Amino acid sequence: MKQLSRIGIMQFAVAVAAIVMVAGCANTPLRTEASTSGIRAAEEAGAAQVPQASLHLQLAKEELAAARALSEKGEKEQARSMLLRAEADAELAVVLSHKDDEKTEARAAIERVRQLRKDNQ
Repeated sequence: MKQLSRIGIMQFAVAVAAIVMVAGCANTPLRTEASTSGIRAAEEAGAAQVPQASLHLQLAKEELAAARALSEKGEKEQARSMLLRAEADAELAVVLSHKDDEKTEARAAIERVRQLRKDNQ
């Protein structure tokens, strides 16, 4: 009988520990640092001036806002998923804005070469 009592106490302790862990996970704040820093990086890279990059920058901002709203409703898993999307769109905005810079530099280099050829003739 003592053995049965000990098993019951252990089961109760494990159940309480599980409930505490689940409750702790449910109340963890949404970590938006990566998304907000990605958006800031895209803005600093000039994404707002590049049409494709601007689109993804706006998507990242909207997804971040949606993640916050989902988190407030208690839908943490969907909020985390939306944060990942925001991070990805912010990163894409940075890449697209750099790509546009590279195209501009390449065009300027081509124009300099043309001008040098013209001057040497």
